[in-house]
Amino acid sequence: MKALLCNRSGTPDDLQLADIPDPEPGPGEAVVRVEAAALNFFDTLIIAGKYQIKPEFPFSPAAEFAGTVERLGEGVSGLTPGDRVLGYTGYGAARQRIALAAARLVKLPDGLDADRAAGITVTYGTGLHALKDRAALKSGETLAVLGASGGVGLAAVELGNLMGARVIACASSAEKVAFARAHGADEGVDYGSEDLKDALRRVTGGRGVDIVYDPVGGALSEAALRALVWMGRFLVIGFAAGEIPKLPLNVVLLKSCDVRGVYWGSWITRDPAGHRANTEQLLAWVAEGKLSPHVHAVYPLKDAAEALKAIAAREVMGKVILRP
Repeated sequence: MKALLCNRSGTPDDLQLADIPDPEPGPGEAVVRVEAAALNFFDTLIIAGKYQIKPEFPFSPAAEFAGTVERLGEGVSGLTPGDRVLGYTGYGAARQRIALAAARLVKLPDGLDADRAAGITVTYGTGLHALKDRAALKSGETLAVLGASGGVGLAAVELGNLMGARVIACASSAEKVAFARAHGADEGVDYGSEDLKDALRRVTGGRGVDIVYDPVGGALSEAALRALVWMGRFLVIGFAAGEIPKLPLNVVLLKSCDVRGVYWGSWITRDPAGHRANTEQLLAWVAEGKLSPHVHAVYPLKDAAEALKAIAAREVMGKVILRP
């Protein structure tokens, strides 16, 4: 079978398309034929050796996928060959077939195509865990989403809207703000042309925001923190800007606000039942037409380097999919 391999830390151009043996399912495992694998910003970091997860070489990027169960190992129940599923592996899905623990798979509802299904687990899973489990978002609260047109940000915009928040989409251009507004944001801030803190105060009538959802980091984090209301919540999602900010604790004190980390990748191993429940809720919303993951572009496996470069250049609005 074909697999995209990272043989050493490097750039997207260092990835190689190779023929490797088909996987065999071990006890409790399933082999899935991968129909679509989704890429995320952290894939650019994993292949460069700059992410908290450092797999042994060679490995495949792509943490999430959708496909069809082909074979089952001993002791697997609840699945049969032919079932359509989505799954999360942390890395390793950019290949034609993958073997993994069957407990990591969730059946897909009828009518959900593989391209959209592949992009649900990480971005929407992170968003729902952040807003529901970490922020305890209440209907009517104001939510500011940084990087609102990217995969992670756009999912938070859609989920915030669905959960009853007043969503302010914050992005680096007017085009990206307009895109996020078309997907459910109530207000928009172009922080490429105006100060983020001042703009957030302006669109809230001077009040500020209840929750900040920050997958960007860098200089934007402090500006957003300063726009929080009394006892607001600042959600640390990631650092797509490349710089890990140092937040002034005097601001945290004076606002009596919370800074809450959202390490979704660790939470799903610590609370697998909670993760499964959240995933099933997301799939139910998709089946009901309440969520519709946006696919920015689809690439064949051989063009994965171009897909990763587009993500790194922040040219992507929504999700990027590989079709093995």
